[in-house]
Amino acid sequence: MTILCVRFQLPPMYEAALPQLLGLLEEFTPVVEALPPDGALADLRGAERYFGRDAVELASVIRVRALALYGVDCVIGAGPGPMPARMALRDARPGLTRAVPEGGVREYLAGKPVAALPGVGTATARTLCEYGLDTLGRVAAAPLSTLQRLLGARTGRELHEKANGIDRGRVVPNGISLPHSRLRSSGGTPILAAERPFDRDELDPGRHRRALLSAAEELGARLRAVDKVCRTLTLTVRYADRSATTRSRTLKEPTAHSAALTRTAYGMYEALGLQRARVRSVLLRAEGLTPAERASHQLTFDPVDEKVRRIEEVADRARAKFGPRAVMPGSLAA
Repeated sequence: MTILCVRFQLPPMYEAALPQLLGLLEEFTPVVEALPPDGALADLRGAERYFGRDAVELASVIRVRALALYGVDCVIGAGPGPMPARMALRDARPGLTRAVPEGGVREYLAGKPVAALPGVGTATARTLCEYGLDTLGRVAAAPLSTLQRLLGARTGRELHEKANGIDRGRVVPNGISLPHSRLRSSGGTPILAAERPFDRDELDPGRHRRALLSAAEELGARLRAVDKVCRTLTLTVRYADRSATTRSRTLKEPTAHSAALTRTAYGMYEALGLQRARVRSVLLRAEGLTPAERASHQLTFDPVDEKVRRIEEVADRARAKFGPRAVMPGSLAA
């Protein structure tokens, strides 16, 4: 068992704490993949040899440190690959790591409903259930050719392998942690992204706006941590029917100021004119990143704006020194 899937039990609107918590995982391994808004995958193959402990023992240390340093408990699943670790997380409980042993993945999966497998959507699950393949054990026992006729050659093969405990996935570091921030890229252009999925399809515009506030504050903190500013902010709203709307807006000036990012995000959201839309998630991307030292800031002589910026600097230092709970997300919004 070398892979951990960790879900930090963050209170609502504390998702901006995730970067610091990822930094905790990076003290054990550099191979950490963020799963916003509150989770991560960690590959501990090197850490097991270095610390002389197995993944389950290291999971206990991570849990204790998260509680001691940040006051955040976590739920952890462990397995020989990312897929069984994710599955194990669903059966885990606070204080107890659920581990799937190597060689026992197929047996662990056999009784699970097919929809429980990561990557299997509603349509795929419905198709399989119509043919009596409602559990992963039955999918594993089905001929590969049958699955390929039902789902296509590639999808059928991938599902057959996963149901049989074969996981070809790997942990891909995407580094959004503040202490060791690395930028994702799209087409060679560096970007930062923050997504806020909802537990269930959300109709309340107030909750949509709170999610945007949380995402904008996270982006601002991450930009300032790596001394970058962004020129463009992009909003993607994903709906219950899996459709999505994307809007981009060029900022008046490149910035890493959370309040400015929040105002821009709110403006794009309001421009969509959503009427009782069932929203599944909102995603903000900061694009066109440049070094902060090259950016110019237009003086406004607005005492409120200057005060917010000073408070923001103090809050960044507090987060770095005392952890994510030092500042409540939303307290800096202008």
